[in-house]
Amino acid sequence: MKSFEADFYRLCNLLAAREPFAFNRFSDGELYILQDKELILDVQQVKVGDKVTEGIYKEEDHKRFNPQEHSFFRDRLVDAFRYTKKNYFKGLSCRCCVGEENFQWQLDFHGGYDENFTWANLLVNGNYGKFIREMYPLFSEYKTVFVCNEKAELSVMPFITKDFRVGYNAMVNDYGLIQTMKEWIDENNVRGHLFLFSASSFSKLAIHQLYDHCDLNTYIDVGTTLNAFMGMRVDRTYLKSYWLGAKGKDLHKICIW
Repeated sequence: MKSFEADFYRLCNLLAAREPFAFNRFSDGELYILQDKELILDVQQVKVGDKVTEGIYKEEDHKRFNPQEHSFFRDRLVDAFRYTKKNYFKGLSCRCCVGEENFQWQLDFHGGYDENFTWANLLVNGNYGKFIREMYPLFSEYKTVFVCNEKAELSVMPFITKDFRVGYNAMVNDYGLIQTMKEWIDENNVRGHLFLFSASSFSKLAIHQLYDHCDLNTYIDVGTTLNAFMGMRVDRTYLKSYWLGAKGKDLHKICIW
């Protein structure tokens, strides 16, 4: 049986041993794009397919996917989701967070089980404290590249030696940055580096293509886990509980497979 904690330590131990890997997370937003549903996340509305609710997302989290306009980018997300390679770990949206039907849909759409499947939430919820205490300190042992929002402040993380920035709806608007990063890796013979990604759905395309291009570096989708260090909002419930002491159960949640 898969273990939420054991899978976390699997990646943490690879990082400590300096064995390159990629951790790519396919959360609910990516799930809906894979399902080819129209997706709008902004301050005015949240639209998933035909369902519309009140908007709750801040500017840096705004996202728009139109199946007719953005099929190319959805195809690249499918490529990232179905890609298999040694030490290429794919985090799925788990059944306790998106429901049994959506969880099973991911397995069916993938076309078979992958031994490197894990949780999209692997670094948060019940593992977040371990992430901060045990994985985050390992970042300083690497030359670290950060791919993040153009508004992020990185001065409190001096181990970051290079950054690439993205803006609104980066999967579509900043897609060309992936080629720029490939060229930078080649021109500077970048090997043994750590690449961290906090760039929404853009991260998924970039991690896949960069690991395929050069698997001698490590690529981790850290999502919102480092927002408190970046001057970004800590409005996710697990962040509010950990950093602000807000009441909530997320830090005790052990996601199930």
